[in-house]
Amino acid sequence: MITHLQGRLVEKTPTYLVIDCNGVGYWVNISLHTFSQLSDTQQLKIYTYLQIKEDAHTLFGFFDKFEREIFSLLISVSGVGANTARVMLSSLSPAQLQSAIVNSDVRTIQSVKGIGAKTAQRIILDLKEKMVKLTSDNASLVTASQSPSSKEEALAALEVLGYPRKAAEAVVNKILTQSGQEFSVEQLIKQALKQL
Repeated sequence: MITHLQGRLVEKTPTYLVIDCNGVGYWVNISLHTFSQLSDTQQLKIYTYLQIKEDAHTLFGFFDKFEREIFSLLISVSGVGANTARVMLSSLSPAQLQSAIVNSDVRTIQSVKGIGAKTAQRIILDLKEKMVKLTSDNASLVTASQSPSSKEEALAALEVLGYPRKAAEAVVNKILTQSGQEFSVEQLIKQALKQL
């Protein structure tokens, strides 16, 4: 298994990175949490999880080992796939997810798009004891920088997460017109995920 990648950042979007490691470019799927934590520095180290299926080898990247551990635990639950786990880590921070599971907070877990009551209860039942044992070594949150194409990046990210472009665009436009304030890509996507 590929446990981490260290190299030059070639491309960074809210849903994936491209990292050049000695001439080999790796496409790494990421959550919004990881996107918000990464600076735009040229060199970076990212922790990874390699998912191998019959039809694809998919690499998921995480800012720290704690987020990767949460991801691994989530996909161990029946009915929770890698994309669902990524959406969960895009909607809630790893610490919020851990807290919700430890405190049996079904409502918070259900606030994630695509998670129903039964799945939320199964996640709590399967992972509560394991989550208690985990400790967070998270650094303080780094806010994502504002870019002129925040709306486009947010829409692209929502499409990758499985939402239809028209529905996502309607929600994003509504958020931008109602609030009248500037959003980072991460904030915009989080607001949209709550409404989609």
